[in-house]
Amino acid sequence: MRLESSALALLFAISPLACQKAQVTAKPVTAASPSENPNSRPQLLQAQSMGVIKDVADDPGIMKILAPKQAEIRATFDLPLCECPKGLFRGRNGEENLLGYWVTDSMRARASKILGRPVKFALTNSGGLRANLPAGRLKVSDIYGVMPFENELVTIEMTGQDVLDAMKQGILHRGSEPSSGVKLVLSGTVDKPDFKMTWEDGAAIKPDEVVTVATTDYLYNGGDSIPALKKGRRPFTTGVSIRQMLLDACAELARAGKPLEAPALGRYIIPPELYAAAREHRLGK
Repeated sequence: MRLESSALALLFAISPLACQKAQVTAKPVTAASPSENPNSRPQLLQAQSMGVIKDVADDPGIMKILAPKQAEIRATFDLPLCECPKGLFRGRNGEENLLGYWVTDSMRARASKILGRPVKFALTNSGGLRANLPAGRLKVSDIYGVMPFENELVTIEMTGQDVLDAMKQGILHRGSEPSSGVKLVLSGTVDKPDFKMTWEDGAAIKPDEVVTVATTDYLYNGGDSIPALKKGRRPFTTGVSIRQMLLDACAELARAGKPLEAPALGRYIIPPELYAAAREHRLGK
């Protein structure tokens, strides 16, 4: 269930933004007379931006060209996927990011399948998940709403200490970033926070242990202030976009006749006052 990149670009032509076009008015440029400047040449008109407005009519010729592709994209985006009885939400004000948990669980599962070996940990950024999944029958457009970007699934090798550092950086930068494979309990005070992290089965994370990690090319290349990921070695770009991975996961559930259920709570335990301090960059200061 793949869409070409060109078709994605055309999607914006059928969105409400299609009627918001920048109006440009040509403004003549006064040229010097030949007597004042013998070397003068004809001057090009200078464009003057008039801002984004809604009352400019669509060009009939362009709309005629776009119409068949618009219909194709609308039909594709309305294709049904699996059932999601309760929806999946990013969480607010320190609530656990169940949508992010599902995305990172899917990253680990897909990376493990590609590599043919276990992937111990996955991490993504909550800012890259741009919409919640509604309750009910999901459609292709719902997944595009969650992941409108072309981020790709990447695997790297990290030490246990790198994993601990990445988790801590995610907390300090944004309050938390969704992950899979690790449990975290934050306690202590705003001035002296105490980070307790284990693998999902409760086993200790050994600082010198080398594990395989799934993340995105965006984060590995330095996006969203998690520098520990840059320490990852032997990077492997899978060629699978995060969006296509999610579409495939939904399609697999549909074929099996299973719904998309929310992951279990309890992956992150962060008191509200410590979460607020982290969001305000006061934690541990």
